[in-house]
Amino acid sequence: MERTKALEIVKKQLTEHRFIHTLGVEETSLALAQKYGVDLKKAETAAIFHDYAKFRPKDEMRDIVRSEGLSQDLLLYGNEVLHAPVGAFLVEKEVGVTDRDVLSAIYYHTTGHGAMTRLEKVIFLADYIEPNRQFPGVESVREMAEHDLDEACLMAVKNTITFLMKQNQKIYPLTFEAYNGLLQEIKLKKEKECTG
Repeated sequence: MERTKALEIVKKQLTEHRFIHTLGVEETSLALAQKYGVDLKKAETAAIFHDYAKFRPKDEMRDIVRSEGLSQDLLLYGNEVLHAPVGAFLVEKEVGVTDRDVLSAIYYHTTGHGAMTRLEKVIFLADYIEPNRQFPGVESVREMAEHDLDEACLMAVKNTITFLMKQNQKIYPLTFEAYNGLLQEIKLKKEKECTG
């Protein structure tokens, strides 16, 4: 889908503030995709549509989880985790995006999971570090993103888990899986460098 058309579609779904965030995620994901050898068109499309369902009514999102075979455990956690998987479903159904890689990057952009693809990592990280984000720890993750995609994602996951724990909020299990998966990938990469 052509960029202008995609932005036109998504703008109708978002507040002005969230649309500005989306443009920041798009810009950041393209820079990361370029740096880490990820398909630019897929990164652009996933970034533009990553928050497509962000402002859908909570009841509608819960109904979609129940009726469309999405993971039912989503209903046991806060509403924040709903918009990503529901968004992937709606982007396919309403917009007609069928690329599995793109839809998966949208689906997992808030939680991550244990075996993330590079595209999923790019969208996950771009959402976290885009230029309009300002919170403690984001600068360190931005700096790491310049050097190592996995390490930057790991930092973002750690920060997210720590933040949620401090807020006494439940943590979606896939986020722990993302932490463990990234740790394992980094460990294997270091072992290869030592033996290689």
